[in-house]
Amino acid sequence: MKKTDLILIHPPSYYDFRKNSALYGPVSDVVPSTQVFEMYPIGFVSMLEYLHRHGFRVRIINLAYLMLRDPGFNPEKLLKSLNPNAFGIDLHWAVHTQGSLEIAEIIKKHHSQIPVIFGGLTSSFFHDELINYPHVDYVLRGDSVEEPLRQLMDTIKNGGDLYSVPNLTWKEDNSPRINQITHIPDDMSGMSFDYTQIVRSCIRHRDIKGHIPFQSWLKYPIVATLSLRGCKYNCSVCGGSSSSFKKICNRNSPAYMPPVKMAEEMAKVSRYIKGPIIILGDLLQAGRDHAYDFLNAAGRLGIKNHVAFEFFSPPDREFLEKAAATFPNFNIQMSPESHDDKVRRKFGRPYDTQELEKCIFDALDAGCKRFDIFFMIGIPAQTTQSVIETIQYCDELLGRVQNAGFGGKVHPFIAPLSPFLDPGSKAFMNPEEHGYHLLYRSLEEHRLALTQPSWKYMLNYETDWMTRNEIVEITYDAALKLNQLKKKHGLETDKNAEIIASRISDEREILHKIDKLMAIDNKTERDKQIELIMTNFNATHGATICRKDEMNWHVAFMKFNPFRILVNLLKK
Repeated sequence: MKKTDLILIHPPSYYDFRKNSALYGPVSDVVPSTQVFEMYPIGFVSMLEYLHRHGFRVRIINLAYLMLRDPGFNPEKLLKSLNPNAFGIDLHWAVHTQGSLEIAEIIKKHHSQIPVIFGGLTSSFFHDELINYPHVDYVLRGDSVEEPLRQLMDTIKNGGDLYSVPNLTWKEDNSPRINQITHIPDDMSGMSFDYTQIVRSCIRHRDIKGHIPFQSWLKYPIVATLSLRGCKYNCSVCGGSSSSFKKICNRNSPAYMPPVKMAEEMAKVSRYIKGPIIILGDLLQAGRDHAYDFLNAAGRLGIKNHVAFEFFSPPDREFLEKAAATFPNFNIQMSPESHDDKVRRKFGRPYDTQELEKCIFDALDAGCKRFDIFFMIGIPAQTTQSVIETIQYCDELLGRVQNAGFGGKVHPFIAPLSPFLDPGSKAFMNPEEHGYHLLYRSLEEHRLALTQPSWKYMLNYETDWMTRNEIVEITYDAALKLNQLKKKHGLETDKNAEIIASRISDEREILHKIDKLMAIDNKTERDKQIELIMTNFNATHGATICRKDEMNWHVAFMKFNPFRILVNLLKK
């Protein structure tokens, strides 16, 4: 077998979480992954495809998933056995700060001469600090590193001038060197999210498990396509806002995926995988003509999978009807963040509740299968009373939805902004201006925060309106109330609602016990006592404040098409 050029490693948020007595809390309850954030970024798919197209052999190893799947799995033994030309580690979300650096250190322990490459938005933001860790050789910055990565890999394999590789932070004689971010594609025509290359990589490396995107993916094989890189919106706490992309990636305007290409890639994956397809990023940011070009192209291809749209601002009735005509099974996600128009606008969402509700009822009337609404705790101008009023609003809304004949189709969720305020966001850069008190600023402080015994102490912020303790307590209060509302409106069974309520109560009790133990000055004794109370509690059970699979869209009984997968594998 030919030598692998690059192995992309996805770390857990904390290494080794299996030996760590920490209460991670509801930090991942409204995303597919568990509390160790085992879902690797979609950029792995495009990097693997791009490098493969240019003659490089690339493998993905989802180390977080392998560790979660098998308590006896030895990650260090696996890393020691590998021998690629380079390792790549994602540090896209700040929650992976501790895990990514620990994995890099283990790699260097066994492979001192093999370079370690970091990438992702958090890597890009903290690149000048990150490069000073002895186990980090390169940091590729920006949102589109496929071509810079190709150039770097060519230089690693064949020699060359590192000064010529765009977007690269590196070391020369142990001194940092920073190349300018000059590779900023105007569009996404040069990249592809071709999942068939993932399948081929599984077979080539005889490793299916390492390529699995997240723990429950085989039961719920959702796939994603990215409609843009960058954003026109400038929400205050978002690390993917327009100002964040400008600061971190030197991007002045979004790069869009060509609409016909996006439709073709969705149709291609739908031939192999019968799970839902989510379109990441608001399709309408590129303009109405762009969005309609996509819908027209997709309509000609007859995609039958459930398709989910993400909107940052309510689309109009005409677009919703066109979406319904294109996709017989379409769903919508929106994040108004708060029921309160003033809080929502302070956050950065440019619409009011009346516009939101019109969109909801227009979508349901047009044939939308389900409409998910996400609220957040810990945002500017939000008080504990405001959070409770958000839950009361959910009760009113669900009642009107039911009266209109759409019962069971609207699903509200609420979750804390945790564990970190996004590095690079407006609120992170100018916290006082947005009502935040930042507790951790540097990369090292974030790494150490993830070693704390509960998610309360991991939070890197407080606000003018809520302390860390209040954010934690109102999260559990709101979750309990919303859980009861879902039972009332038929979104949860009595049994499931009881399980969720019990889980919230148990976790809250443990958190309060940890709070008391934090008063012990002797760290060794404190850690020992925390370990005792965590002995019988599964800190990575998936979700606390809601049922994980409540967010799942429909999946066909036959989740995969094995014949077409086999035919694809036989192709060169």
